[in-house]
Amino acid sequence: MSALRAARIAAAAVIPGELVLVLCLAAGLRPPGWLLAGAEVLVLGVLLLEARVLWSLYAAARARGLAPPAARRDAVGAAVPEPVRRLLLHELRAFVSLGRWVGRRRHGVRPGDLAAAYTGPQTAMMYGLLFVSVIETVGLAVLIPWPAVHRVLLVLDVYGVLAVLALHAACVTRPHVVRPDGTLRIRYGALFDLTVPPDAVASVRVDRRYPEGRLVSLSDEGVLDLIVGSQTTVTVELNRPLDFRRPLGARASARTIRFHADDPRALVGAVRQPAPP
Repeated sequence: MSALRAARIAAAAVIPGELVLVLCLAAGLRPPGWLLAGAEVLVLGVLLLEARVLWSLYAAARARGLAPPAARRDAVGAAVPEPVRRLLLHELRAFVSLGRWVGRRRHGVRPGDLAAAYTGPQTAMMYGLLFVSVIETVGLAVLIPWPAVHRVLLVLDVYGVLAVLALHAACVTRPHVVRPDGTLRIRYGALFDLTVPPDAVASVRVDRRYPEGRLVSLSDEGVLDLIVGSQTTVTVELNRPLDFRRPLGARASARTIRFHADDPRALVGAVRQPAPP
């Protein structure tokens, strides 16, 4: 096995393990000394391997004439699997969105843009999850007699509450956007972001549907569904295939895009009739 392949496997495996260890320590549960020492030695070995591989990749990129920032990006892209990078980036952006939400600021919305919210169908569900999580935390605090187990579950529950809030905050602060020239930016929090240029739009209409499937679903006919609350309200027909990236980085293309907007008529009108220059 090459050093590069070993580094990629280690990066994909060590992050969940280190997260579990950190959660245990934060909860006040100290693992046996031999286990803690072994885990830290393993993490140190992985970090040394990653550092060696990253340095060799960085040196090779510099030798090819890349500038230092581009060489660093090239090295990280080669050593760390893309799903791992994107998951960490999604989580970071979502938690940053909590600050934007508190400050009532939106991402990527400029003066003259139309911001189209899409959180209506999922808001009640999100707050329901938060309510259930709080009740579960209180109930487990009463039912579980072991302090160490209770502390671990408390940390996990608090993290779960923050994660749900961060996901909802990312959706609120990252709405769909229609630029004055008719450019349409379709988003779902920090997980999905697709820009549709105006010259790629053949038609756009209000079209309420209730498709089944995951958040991002692509049919064999090239129909992309971005589903919120089990529904979509806008259909965009394209005059050419448009490439996009799934939440974990896989590439695909679509000829029709269906997504949800709380006020689909306003969004459709803005796309059909761009503002005069």
